[in-house]
Amino acid sequence: MKFVDLARIMVKAGRGGNGSLSFRREKFLPKGGPDGADGGKGGDVVLETVKGIVTLADFEYNKRFQAGHAGHGAGSMQTGADGEDVVIRLPCGTLVRDADTDELIADLVEPGQRFVAARGGRGGRGNAHFTSSVRRAPRFAEKGDEGEERTLLLELKLIADVGLVGLPNAGKSSILAAISGAKPRIAGYPFTTLSPNLGVLAVDDQQIVIADVPGLIEGAHDNKGLGHHFLRHIERTRVLIHVVDLAEDGVLRNWEVVRREFEAYGADLLKRPCLVVGNKTDLPGTEENARVLTRAMAEIGQKCLLISAKEGGGVQALIDGIVETVRLYPRPAGSVSLAEMRGELPRLRGTAPLPVRIVRLTEGGFRVEHENLEKTVRRIDFDQEDALMKFARVLKRLKVEEALEKAGAAEGDKVYIGEAAFDFQPDRIGE
Repeated sequence: MKFVDLARIMVKAGRGGNGSLSFRREKFLPKGGPDGADGGKGGDVVLETVKGIVTLADFEYNKRFQAGHAGHGAGSMQTGADGEDVVIRLPCGTLVRDADTDELIADLVEPGQRFVAARGGRGGRGNAHFTSSVRRAPRFAEKGDEGEERTLLLELKLIADVGLVGLPNAGKSSILAAISGAKPRIAGYPFTTLSPNLGVLAVDDQQIVIADVPGLIEGAHDNKGLGHHFLRHIERTRVLIHVVDLAEDGVLRNWEVVRREFEAYGADLLKRPCLVVGNKTDLPGTEENARVLTRAMAEIGQKCLLISAKEGGGVQALIDGIVETVRLYPRPAGSVSLAEMRGELPRLRGTAPLPVRIVRLTEGGFRVEHENLEKTVRRIDFDQEDALMKFARVLKRLKVEEALEKAGAAEGDKVYIGEAAFDFQPDRIGE
């Protein structure tokens, strides 16, 4: 399977169903009361992390997700059916950002974690909902709201216990194959590993996930070479294994290159517990480099192991070192981070309505800006008999006419609220 760690998708929730305009009509009840029910709620788009998925490759061609629309309300108080949710399955370790604002809205870490990325539209209320002691036979009902629509950026950061790091061709893939059940593609040339490989080291009662990530080059923190595609996948690892090629000249310089890139990238990578591993002891002429590396590591108190991944020498000591280090630094509990989507705070019952904002348009006319009023306009079906009176009452309650006059609106001026447009007629709003 192709490894993909970045994706862009569009999600759209379902539309809410329309409320019903209906009156009870039976043989002996020719003037029964209103019995129009509410429309259903539109389906949500839900993100869910599951085990067994390690890539975002499914979203290379499938980029649009639409939840189900809700059913409309009907007479005899028959509420419309809710729309069907759409569940998008993601690998653990996926960050979700809003493509328009680049705001992080969710960091999905644990399997089974769910996040509503787009909420379905509210169902419109039927005319039975609007009955009162003074309004016995309302002849209007609401339309359902549109579902939320947004574009999301998905970014995968692998979740592994141990990360194998080092310059290209240091033998990381060979080490992964030697210590775990993974079978990565291995060849003798730089940049063999162009996408992360995962292996599992099963020891006693635990399974240690090990990631062999693409080889690092100098300047990776500036996104040179594989750059950030490499570095993002070690942010979540708790133990790092620095693999140094003993067959190359300048073993200490190669180790320092990796450390400098970690320091420049940040994310506290230099503070992670680590092991240094000199690989390829089976090759002739590596003895001097092995002595230089072990002496330098001893001077700074850094544990260093010498192995031959190809021949198997020292591999068991490496396994023991990994197990010991992982047990010393267990994964912290409660590592799940979930950013809540920001939305309008509900207005408490009994508080004053939020003020409207009037904008004078350069091409003539005025625009009334008020989020709740614009929602109300979208819900009103002006073809219904009493819909205009309902609209007039909302305008009166929010003092829209007074605000327009204060802004300089005169009779006959065009006024826009959301997608609705009408001519301003002051002092003609009905009760």
